[in-house]
Amino acid sequence: MRTLKTIVVALVLSFGLMSATNAQSNIAHINSQEFVRSLPSYQAAMTEVDQREKTYRKEIDDLLKEAQKTNERYQREAPTKTEEENQKRAMELQEMQQSIMEYRQTASEDLQKKQEELMRPVLEKARAVIQEVARGKGFDYVLDSSLGAGVLMADGYNLMADAKAAIGE
Repeated sequence: MRTLKTIVVALVLSFGLMSATNAQSNIAHINSQEFVRSLPSYQAAMTEVDQREKTYRKEIDDLLKEAQKTNERYQREAPTKTEEENQKRAMELQEMQQSIMEYRQTASEDLQKKQEELMRPVLEKARAVIQEVARGKGFDYVLDSSLGAGVLMADGYNLMADAKAAIGE
């Protein structure tokens, strides 16, 4: 009776180890951040965001220069103006400063929205390619080996070359 229990336990353990081994062979990994950065559509999206950011930066710089010139002119003219007019001018400068800060905030929000809008299809494409390649190779799971993604060791099959081949790189 004891021998039978020992044999049953041994069989259960061996089947468990075999299925664990099979499960491990169905796992691959990919550095998704590196893969996404390698996509031509990512480069195009980032170029568009960078151009928009440069445009906003130039516009903000121009507004700041204009405010600085106005401030310098008001400082020069202050001794010849009444106290009331100088206070009005100070309020005008504060409004200009507030307006520039609001524009900077709006520009930042617009850039973030635009980046999300442009990146959504890129990320969806990357996910679809990774999923297609993984299924084609017979993998059940794909772990993200990007820095900070939670994978501490990635010695399994790396899908990077297959995923890049699937998009033609």
